[in-house]
Amino acid sequence: MSQSVPSQSRAASADAAAGSRDKVALAMFVVLLLSYVVNAMDRQLFSVLATDVRRALDLSLPQVGLASTIFTLGMGLAGIPTGYLLQRMSRLGVSILGLIIFSVATLLTAYASGLADLLVYRFVSGLGEAMQLTAILAIGTTYFVNHRAMAASSLNFTFGIGAVVGPNIGAAILNATHWQMPFIVFGLAGIPVLLLILLFVRPWFSEARADEDLSAAGREEDAAESLWAPRPVLLATATVFAGLSIYGYLGLYPTYLREAVGFSPREAALAVSCYGFGALFSLIGGWSGDRFDYRKLLVASLLVAAVSGGLLFTELSRSLPLHMLLSFIFGVTISGMVYANLSAGIIKSVVRRKAAQASGLFVAALYIPAAFAGYILGSLKNVVGWTPAGAGQLAGCAVIAALLCLMTGRLRSTPGA
Repeated sequence: MSQSVPSQSRAASADAAAGSRDKVALAMFVVLLLSYVVNAMDRQLFSVLATDVRRALDLSLPQVGLASTIFTLGMGLAGIPTGYLLQRMSRLGVSILGLIIFSVATLLTAYASGLADLLVYRFVSGLGEAMQLTAILAIGTTYFVNHRAMAASSLNFTFGIGAVVGPNIGAAILNATHWQMPFIVFGLAGIPVLLLILLFVRPWFSEARADEDLSAAGREEDAAESLWAPRPVLLATATVFAGLSIYGYLGLYPTYLREAVGFSPREAALAVSCYGFGALFSLIGGWSGDRFDYRKLLVASLLVAAVSGGLLFTELSRSLPLHMLLSFIFGVTISGMVYANLSAGIIKSVVRRKAAQASGLFVAALYIPAAFAGYILGSLKNVVGWTPAGAGQLAGCAVIAALLCLMTGRLRSTPGA
């Protein structure tokens, strides 16, 4: 009996120390998420300013649509290589390097003189954003292994904050100055965030290894050994079509509001920011994905996104309040639920030591095709008009993604698949 008391005391002390360590780790993760807010602000800025950039640089609608989404090509191309880079370089170092790259590229966008250099700056910003996103996603899903969907969704939650704040601040700066100034301000915003990361984030958190026994409960029975097993491939393909829907909206929806509906920059920014409010539901989406069948959640969410996204480009949505409501619903479903559970789902579908590569696969699948979402929508608009083009791309791609997610539920994967 006398020996059990010290044993219980040591166990209680160990639990207390682990709890304290996890709280510190969570605080450091919040600092990294703050840097992702800056990422989201940079990413959402261009679409609100697209009409002004188009006029200043004398671009066509397909050209400015391409410029709106070309950064995702950089993100996609960098996704899988970054996943492998994380095996050779510290995750924190990759995250910091990504922050520096996309901040500098955002700043240089203000000095673009034509389509060619504009596309270069936008593409390079995507490279940096992918490095940061992949690194933070790997950090969160590796350390918080019991809550991988929550860790993944927290990135999209902070994206939602940036998506709310970025367009409105950008529109306010535009109204007070000129189209270059928002890019300058947002580019310089990376400096204080970089200092916070250097001061507060420690390697024991950011570099926690996949083979450490942080928790035995974080492993899935049907996790595959290869990224190219049927389930991760099907989920990645669903991500491709979800990305075409998401970035069709993000790339040219504000332009549609300004040029077809007749909204002012501030009104268009307000409507788009409601999508960001919807993305704030990512934490609920991640929580749901950790506790329920994420595949069923994906199918239901994608179908609701198809309906709300399609209605955004119809004659039914000519009022600002209705645009705000539909954008919010689209944001809740496609960003709050779909993004969170596709990213976590791909990571869950493989063994834990493949988490970094799975993060890269998700980034590549989402962002490489999305690079052309704005160009596709702009080209379709020139052929069939705004409503068939916008409703067809947003709704059609979401429905295809839903069917692919439905197929994954019929698979019986094995760990060695």
